[in-house]
Amino acid sequence: MADNRNSCFLEAAVSFLIGSATGFILGVLFAPASGAETRKKIQESAVKTGEKAKESYEKVAKEAEKAISVVKQKTAEGIDTIKDFVEKKKSEILKKPAESEPTKK
Repeated sequence: MADNRNSCFLEAAVSFLIGSATGFILGVLFAPASGAETRKKIQESAVKTGEKAKESYEKVAKEAEKAISVVKQKTAEGIDTIKDFVEKKKSEILKKPAESEPTKK
């Protein structure tokens, strides 16, 4: 569930960044400016978009780490529960033959 939420966030973040970069570049290319000014604006936009992408990646990575931690904890709890159940059933099985043995006269 957390994995699905993280992938949806990542897809949305990437889509937003691509859309923003595309819109900015098209706006700059069609704006009346010299070639040098246009290249400078595109470079600045690329740097900003790269920074936003890095921040988004870091956020997703942190969320993934949290999700992995939760999964590890829940797995450990599940294993402990299974071990307890197996031990209980093992004890019950070991007691049954002793109880059901006929008494010798």
